[in-house]
Amino acid sequence: MPCFSEKNETKTYDRETQIPVLRCSICTGEQVGEFRDLRTGKFQEVCLIRNETEQEKFMKEYGITSISKEY
Repeated sequence: MPCFSEKNETKTYDRETQIPVLRCSICTGEQVGEFRDLRTGKFQEVCLIRNETEQEKFMKEYGITSISKEY
């Protein structure tokens, strides 16, 4: 299943209980677009982000205006 759809559709997530996060590895530089549950702290991985363009696509698909990085 590809991370990004070819259609211009906005996907959704529960904005009341989840926040978008980029989890970044300090060793490899790998970044993963995820949603963190505010109550449990658990992450829901969405996709691997390899460059700035993919980060912009991830944010656009989910209607995200700002995103924090966690290491």
